[in-house]
Amino acid sequence: MEGALNQSVSGSPALKTASDEPYPEGDITGISAFAVEDHELLSPRAERHVEIAQIDGGRALALADFSSPAVGPGERFIRFAYRLGIPGSVLSAPVGKKSRTRLLATVSNTLPGHAAAGTALRAGHFLIHGAKTPIAQVDYAGPSRVTPPLERVVHSFSWLTDLEACGPREQGAPTAERILTAWLQANPKPPAKPGKGPAWDVGNTGARLMNWLAHAPLILSGEKALRSRTLAHISETARWLDRHVGRAEDELAAVAGWSAIVAAGLLLPEGRPRRLYGEAGLIKALGELIGDDGGVLSRSPLAQMEAIALLVRLRNCYHATRRDAPKAVERVIELLVPPLLALTHGDGSLGSWQGGWAVDGEDVNALVKATGVRTRPLREVRQWGYQRVLAHKSILQFDTAPPPLPAHARYGCASTLAFEMSHSGHRLVVNCGGSASGGGLVPVRLEQGLRATAAHSTLTLDDANSTAVLINGAIGGGVSEVDIDRKTLVQENGGNATRIEASHNGYEARYGLTHRRILILRDDGSELRGEDVLIPAGRKGHRGKVGFAIRFHLGPHVEVLLTEDGQGAGMALPDGSLWQFRSSAGEVTLEDSLWVDGQGRPQATQQLVIQGLVSRGGGNFGWLIKKMG
Repeated sequence: MEGALNQSVSGSPALKTASDEPYPEGDITGISAFAVEDHELLSPRAERHVEIAQIDGGRALALADFSSPAVGPGERFIRFAYRLGIPGSVLSAPVGKKSRTRLLATVSNTLPGHAAAGTALRAGHFLIHGAKTPIAQVDYAGPSRVTPPLERVVHSFSWLTDLEACGPREQGAPTAERILTAWLQANPKPPAKPGKGPAWDVGNTGARLMNWLAHAPLILSGEKALRSRTLAHISETARWLDRHVGRAEDELAAVAGWSAIVAAGLLLPEGRPRRLYGEAGLIKALGELIGDDGGVLSRSPLAQMEAIALLVRLRNCYHATRRDAPKAVERVIELLVPPLLALTHGDGSLGSWQGGWAVDGEDVNALVKATGVRTRPLREVRQWGYQRVLAHKSILQFDTAPPPLPAHARYGCASTLAFEMSHSGHRLVVNCGGSASGGGLVPVRLEQGLRATAAHSTLTLDDANSTAVLINGAIGGGVSEVDIDRKTLVQENGGNATRIEASHNGYEARYGLTHRRILILRDDGSELRGEDVLIPAGRKGHRGKVGFAIRFHLGPHVEVLLTEDGQGAGMALPDGSLWQFRSSAGEVTLEDSLWVDGQGRPQATQQLVIQGLVSRGGGNFGWLIKKMG
């Protein structure tokens, strides 16, 4: 896995069909071999053309178009003047005296925290993805870099939510004040500009100011001196963001910065000019963060959750001041939830995509509940690039888009044409996931490997990535186009299936081959047929052969046993269901793998692997996952 870090690239389309003929069943340890490509899931004679969709390549992400909230001429002038640098106190009360810094309202927090992490804080250490770090050993100034997850938690003050979740304010306030005092001593003044350490990235600074304002009772109920110092720092931080929010690291960081500016405009005195200025900037930043279907352009479910949390917290600030959030903000919250739900499995937890881990269903449900949005998952998140098929108790997730553009990628992964499958809430086929948790119990050195194509359930050529995986979460050249066709197949006997066919050009430049994958899932969820096809990109195929591997990373609780003929495996899920895996593509082997769980912790798992050599002229490899009985 760690070795698969090279750039790779591929070409164009071709396909084979698929039907329903009987095949051997029986003891899962000794099923006889059969050629999957000789058996089609649905007979062409029985197929009817129902619901055929052509979906454009995932890199053609159109940005949502949002306009600034409508205001009158006077407010437009105030917003313009504030943007030019005229102080809010001058614009709010030109002849009055300057108001002292204070908070105008107390915000009710509706977002979920982790009580275990809060309890660990009160016991004297940060608990992040299973790794403990003593509070006293953290470098709050940031010159000596700590692990990325700890860095984000410490400098964004997201740990305040956990502290609030673990008990009454009186019990958590001393811990909050202890960490806040250490942080303020290490960071007495904002720097001249961003980039002077992680504490003053725009994203961390915006999140920190939002958390200070939302959890003010935890940090402002102690000594008067600390309270005055903290309020002064809140005011300075807001002014710093006013000047530097335009230098955000990426669009999500910009949304964090603009949200904090609006929140400060709502909760600090003489804040009307800042609020008007911030609302205009926030709406524009949101339009650049998400596509028309509501998926963030980083394609990361973690970023999707972070964007939702930021806007819910901001809405709470509006409510604290007895205002309604702008309609555009409410609309974006409504847009963000359905794509997130599209990546949930039967137990409500997330699939492992673009650096994310299998976030627990309880955390996802609590976040969605905080939004107040009641909706269903999107089946086809066309621009975000994930296809979802719900078939009775089975759920299929399929990545049918290129990785995110470098400007949006935080933990970009070469996962195009990978899939996950679950049944009755139990994961059968997964991706490793979790590169964003590197630095907890997942070693940082594994981050590159977890972003590789080999860490996903798809085909690789020559152990190379379909898109180049670079350092610091960046993505290089590789997949630039994905063609996809989705249709429902209907048999005369009433048995339906969903057929998704997609291809990418990630291996075209290096090997002259296009990877095409066809997945057909029965509507009763009992059978998934797949075919991986390699097609020459040009008129003539290249000479020679290249190594290939098709990987099926298995869920953490799957018990697996290879068949005696070497052509398949039997698998048992915790619910007692038995499944068979069969392939005509070559010998099936069992190898060790890794899966990152709902708390960002690594779990040892296994993977089924089919590998061999394929002609540069192309080839096809069929396989089957079928429920027994």
